[in-house]
Amino acid sequence: MALKNTDYLKKVLKPIHLWAIGVGLVISGEYFGWNLGWEVSGTVGFLIATLIITILYITFIFSYTELTTSIPHAGGAFAYAYRAMGPFGGLIAGYATLIDFLFATPAIAFGLGAYIHFLYPTITVLNSAIFFNIIFILINIWGIKESATFSVFITLLAVAELLLFMGIVSPNFKLHNFLNNPLPFGFSGIFAALPYAVWFYLAIEGVAMVAEEVKNPKRNIPIGYISALATMVLLALGVMIFTGGITDWHKFSSLDYPLPAAISEVLGKGNHLTGLFTSIGLFGLIASFHGTILASSRQVYAMARSGYLPTFLSRLSQKFKTPHWALIAGGLVSILALYTGTTQQIVIISVMGAVLMYMLSMVSLFILRKKEPYLLRPFKAPFYPLFPSIALLIASITFFTMIYYNFTLSIIFFTGLAIIAFIFMMLGKHKIELIEDFMVPPINEELIKNK
Repeated sequence: MALKNTDYLKKVLKPIHLWAIGVGLVISGEYFGWNLGWEVSGTVGFLIATLIITILYITFIFSYTELTTSIPHAGGAFAYAYRAMGPFGGLIAGYATLIDFLFATPAIAFGLGAYIHFLYPTITVLNSAIFFNIIFILINIWGIKESATFSVFITLLAVAELLLFMGIVSPNFKLHNFLNNPLPFGFSGIFAALPYAVWFYLAIEGVAMVAEEVKNPKRNIPIGYISALATMVLLALGVMIFTGGITDWHKFSSLDYPLPAAISEVLGKGNHLTGLFTSIGLFGLIASFHGTILASSRQVYAMARSGYLPTFLSRLSQKFKTPHWALIAGGLVSILALYTGTTQQIVIISVMGAVLMYMLSMVSLFILRKKEPYLLRPFKAPFYPLFPSIALLIASITFFTMIYYNFTLSIIFFTGLAIIAFIFMMLGKHKIELIEDFMVPPINEELIKNK
């Protein structure tokens, strides 16, 4: 039986913090990674894939917010799936969420290293990536309020820079550039591009990981989610379309720094504004890097607290009340991935975890609606069951498409899950009933009375 930790995370976060964490988690997707989708689909193919994935996230976030506000737990999808489907459901959802955030971190670190290398070619990508890992683990150990305040500052700068980018390049946009070879691989390229479109929005669900640290979560979590998603939809479409119309889009399709390359195409690499833009561009990457470290540490902390990971990972720093061992463990995983994988491989693995988690979350929503009709739901998914059904359908198509186009990486992903499940069973964890707040969330007494 897993007992609750006697230490508690501090409730200090407000809507502005949630917006900053949500946008901050995602915004690096506008700076790099998405352009890899052009390689497999072309500009128009990728635009179609992005619109499909945008529909996925709109329907998913509105549905996911019901779970987040009903069961405000640092474990996010792990807690929802456990309550809906039991120990194995929780295990798979927890594994998927861990993969999502733990691998998003090194992918973003590669992007940071590439931007630094663009500015200072003598500094290697790998050394920069490892340096940022260490620095931001220390910042997150310092404290949640301090790191969230930092998120607000850094995210505002990142959003401002993307708006500046669109302002600089938009006069050079030419439709014939964007429509040059728009579907080089036909409609099959649209499916191949889906995971790279996910990268535009991946990790926005990480707001759930700080649910236990939010003041008035019933009100503030929906505000944080919805405002963050609206911001990211506008930025994603603007950046992608304007970049694709500057010149031959093939020039940017395999780079880890497409925006600095686009700016240099417009202004010239020697222009001081190009260097200034690239320097400011680091803020967007730093915002996401910081956010994914925050979210992944809370997932590790929550699963360790529930006995699904070694219990020492759930210990909090006595001084800062932050999960320092969970942060350190996540940092070690990130560094290992940096040494062994490429940006493209790490992005695919991270997206695979995210999309599986989306599927399990929507299944959990359907089960809990039927299994626990009296669960207190401060925010209800609109247009139920249409929205969660659309989210589940698109997520399922995306997941199986990734397996088809990335079979070797899929084997690695499922091998990891099989190993975790085997250890889980050998230790008898599936027989232990958790005693956690998310196992006894408040019920809607008003609804019971009316019935």
